[in-house]
Amino acid sequence: MTALERKKGKDLRGQQVFLRPEESSAPTPSPRQSTTLSEQLQDALLQLAAVVDAHSLQATLRDNVHELLPGTECVCVYTLEGESRLLCNDPPHELPQEGKIRSIADQLKRCQCAGLPPSELPEKYRTCLAAPLPAHRKALIIPLSNQDRSKLAAVILVGCNPLSDQNEQHLSLLEKHASVACARVQGLQTCYQRPPPSPSPLQSHNALLHLNVSEKDYCELDRNILQLCGELYDLDAASLQLKVINYLQQQTRSQCCCLLLVSEDNHQLFCQVVGDKVLEEEVSFPLMFGRFGQVVEKKKSITLQDISAVRKHCFAYFFFFFLSVVFFSDILSSFCQEERRQLSSMLGCEISSMLCVPVTSRATGQVVALACTFNKEGGQRHTEADEHTIQHCFCYTSTVLTSTLAFQKEQKLKVECQALLQVAKNLFTHLDDVSVLLQEIIVEARNLSGAEICSVFLLDRVSHELVAKVFDGGVVSDEENEFRIPADQGIAGHVATTGQILNIKDAYSHPLFYRGVDDSTGFRTRNILCFPIKDENSEVIGVAELVNKMNGPWFNRFDEDLATAFSIYCGISIAHSLLYKRVNEASFRSTLANEMMMYHMKVSEEEVSKLLMPGIDPVHEIHSCFAEFTYTPRSLPDDTTPMCTLSMFEDMGFINTYKIEMKTLARFCLMVKKGYRDPPYHNWMHAFSVSHFCYLLYKNLGLSNYLEEIEILALFVSCMCHDLDHRGTNNSFQVDSQSVLAALYSSEGSVMERHHFAQAIAILNTHGCNIFEKFNRKDYQRMLDLMRDIILATDLAHHLRIFKDLQKMADDGYNPKNRTHRSMLLCLLMTSCDLSDQTKNWKTTRKIAELIYKEFFSQGDLEKAMGNRPSEMMDREKAYIPELQISFMEHIAMPIYKLLSELFPGALELYERVAANREQWTKVSHKFTIRGLPSNNSLDFLDQEYELLQAQGAFGSDHCLNGCLDNTEEGGGQ
Repeated sequence: MTALERKKGKDLRGQQVFLRPEESSAPTPSPRQSTTLSEQLQDALLQLAAVVDAHSLQATLRDNVHELLPGTECVCVYTLEGESRLLCNDPPHELPQEGKIRSIADQLKRCQCAGLPPSELPEKYRTCLAAPLPAHRKALIIPLSNQDRSKLAAVILVGCNPLSDQNEQHLSLLEKHASVACARVQGLQTCYQRPPPSPSPLQSHNALLHLNVSEKDYCELDRNILQLCGELYDLDAASLQLKVINYLQQQTRSQCCCLLLVSEDNHQLFCQVVGDKVLEEEVSFPLMFGRFGQVVEKKKSITLQDISAVRKHCFAYFFFFFLSVVFFSDILSSFCQEERRQLSSMLGCEISSMLCVPVTSRATGQVVALACTFNKEGGQRHTEADEHTIQHCFCYTSTVLTSTLAFQKEQKLKVECQALLQVAKNLFTHLDDVSVLLQEIIVEARNLSGAEICSVFLLDRVSHELVAKVFDGGVVSDEENEFRIPADQGIAGHVATTGQILNIKDAYSHPLFYRGVDDSTGFRTRNILCFPIKDENSEVIGVAELVNKMNGPWFNRFDEDLATAFSIYCGISIAHSLLYKRVNEASFRSTLANEMMMYHMKVSEEEVSKLLMPGIDPVHEIHSCFAEFTYTPRSLPDDTTPMCTLSMFEDMGFINTYKIEMKTLARFCLMVKKGYRDPPYHNWMHAFSVSHFCYLLYKNLGLSNYLEEIEILALFVSCMCHDLDHRGTNNSFQVDSQSVLAALYSSEGSVMERHHFAQAIAILNTHGCNIFEKFNRKDYQRMLDLMRDIILATDLAHHLRIFKDLQKMADDGYNPKNRTHRSMLLCLLMTSCDLSDQTKNWKTTRKIAELIYKEFFSQGDLEKAMGNRPSEMMDREKAYIPELQISFMEHIAMPIYKLLSELFPGALELYERVAANREQWTKVSHKFTIRGLPSNNSLDFLDQEYELLQAQGAFGSDHCLNGCLDNTEEGGGQ
């Protein structure tokens, strides 16, 4: 981000928002995914980020798994040692390289099983992991891969309870962070692997004896170096360097000395002390070419005399570059006399000669520093004795010095890790507002790296642009002021395209940098560190750009590593913040849609009063046969059905038993009626007929002897609500059309049934409609659980899955004390209620077929319009209705009522009536010479033969064999 655009930002004060679940006696209708991590998970991730060794990694992973998975009995962690060995330290042992566990782990996929081979487990873990485990216990194999998912880095074995969906989500996030921690630990181990021992001090002395140094001089050197070693007790590397440099100045009789430390990647030299001066900030410069590079590469000393005469030599360039960084803010590109005079004045002398000696590590054999001495006293030349003095000194002190530098680096790494932990915590607390989160990222990135300016761009994939709305000065409030650049141009565009970090030491010399803004604003961009921000799938979602290193000449390798680690937290937090925003928006849209639906379904007080004004009608006043199986509720006018529903509630004793307020019950019934749409079949009249059949079962079969009262109430209310908001299409259509309902429920199955239940809960949660408000918390929860299971049982796929179990229950004998038996019986009763139209007389059955196939063919037409091929029963050009009806009765309806009659002898007449209707379909099939429905969408022509038989008394004289109202064809009874 350029300086000009940065000045456009305005100050922002972010306000933190904490979401808590609503406290209510009624549970929410469906699980709600949380977009913020739990405190436990946050702590686990923060702990992982601080781990720097394998032992701590194993202990941390064990603790984290115990905390995140309740019911965990044991955790065994193996980490990679070398190329293929997986070792555990509790107890110390190795995972067999051949076997079931290793074979599964090498697939790099989490596995949940009933137990592991005992022979592959140590004694400590056999009781909780060895097969076979109890049914309520599981063994988990959790492999952790390296960051490119190509190699196994660690394995976690866990003995625990079966995983829930939330456990799965937490484990997935933990695995990703654990993989990063494994990579970090292995990287640190690689850095500190010790090679074969280097020559001993005695061997070093023998090598030095080839120089022309007398034994007396050695004794003097030994006494001096022993005295120096006795003083090297500091834990601060700068203090040690001061003592060593002072010693070298005295022994070599030089005016000034310094140590140039070599970075681990051999790309930079850096200096902390010059003479008797400890620099406020260490300075560094490149080791790309010239004499310094030769010293490091060849491990040979160099001596230069009369530096003023070799001013044009590349070594002089480095020398003056180094001194200019120490004493001036800008790099000297030319060396005029005035500049040399100022440099010499700062050092207190005219620089004329120098000796540079490589210092090698006894642990690695690599050059770790360059010891430089300037201007030998008396204008003399530096000799081999001076070189030997320096080499002799570092034979004893290099180990102490390198160890102290390593310790200091570890301390710095520890501080940075703690800073990263704090950064992660800060970022995770701002997930609610992406603008505030980006502002926090800018502040933290600038503080961590010591940059002058930081900018963050998010990638807009639609417009293929990088967008910056947050600057150092704040956040812009409108789209007009946001900064946009093409996603494939400039430095930020290059990083967004390649996904690789870019460290530019000299911005003006880089071909991708545009300096026009600097020229117009006066701002000077010296160096840039630009790094990608990626999501959990390693896709670039943004770019961060750090400008001008404040405490050094440019950003170094340590800054790159820090930026890489920082970007991981940024990516996760931004991805979750954007997800949180989308979920919030979806929640708001859902709430708005629900409010609109409830507004249009709203029941006025006048409607409630009108329904209750005459009082509840006794059922015998509705019809003398109202409580008999032969009665057809579809014969009732639509506007009388709410009163009939109240009459059934009253007659079954629910109102008094559960102290249901009359206004609440009336409002609930009216809301449920309004909650149904008007497809040909799955409408309110269908729900009322199903509820009436439940009432008939209660009155005629003595359900109180088979079920608890609360279960009967749940069954009756579920019958009322079981098809709420039905759209006239089935589950497969919802999935194939990728509807909103499928997006919500397809992963759980029974899409429409879950929606019906959700709508029922929405009505219960509507003010003044909760007929269960007097229930205690336990009964309320049980009622909702029963309603959910009963409504889901209306999916015929569910019925077919449990039919064998139902048959076995009937064969073995029903036990009302067996909760599983009661649960299966509720499912059977619900299905029999749902199909109860088949138990009525022929006219009703025929009329229902007409309505059903109208609805089916409408769905088939929609499927054809989508380019899909509908099933035969949905295709008006292929469906042969008599054949389909006969098949349905033989394979679905008759087995259901046959089973019901085996459990309830009083239900035999239902089976017989279904069988008679099936026979009638066979008799009239010869009249059906078309596919689909006739042009008038009516099957009335099939009634002629039936009416003739009825006139002849073939069906007896039962006056309760009433049928549908004639006006149902026009929708009046639906």
